[in-house]
Amino acid sequence: MFRLEEETADDFWEVEALYDLCFAPGREALSSYRLRDGVAKVAALCLVLRDGDGTLAAVIRYWPVRVGGRPTLLLGPVAVHPTRQGEGLGALLIRESLAEARRLGWDRVLLVGDAPYYRRFGFEKKDGVEMPPPTNPDRVLGVALRPGAWDGVSGKVTKFNDPTN
Repeated sequence: MFRLEEETADDFWEVEALYDLCFAPGREALSSYRLRDGVAKVAALCLVLRDGDGTLAAVIRYWPVRVGGRPTLLLGPVAVHPTRQGEGLGALLIRESLAEARRLGWDRVLLVGDAPYYRRFGFEKKDGVEMPPPTNPDRVLGVALRPGAWDGVSGKVTKFNDPTN
């Protein structure tokens, strides 16, 4: 039995500890973190999944960005505690949060990740979408939450609150 809930301020340090456990040291030096710096996350899509004992099992966060000046969601990071991996918890968080993003009126989602994993959720390589370096362009993936939402959308990925975009 799991509880899926919106992340709260009380969850912050526990969530950060799970990210530290699941990702390599220096994760905050990645280009996607530069897009998040100083930008409020999309709280309604930042979810925690706890088991029946209240132990944090998995988390997901989303951030607003712009692609070629167009509002877009940046998915990530998503993490599952190493003792809970292989149980489908990451997939559950992705499916639930994408459905909620659609309900909230978002049109498209972007992430940097492994295409073979994310393809099952509808993500595909986005040619012409430029993440800040040193991102591997083959790992820049997107999914449309509405038909045609990626049509004609390309260019640099920038901070949502950047006045120059």
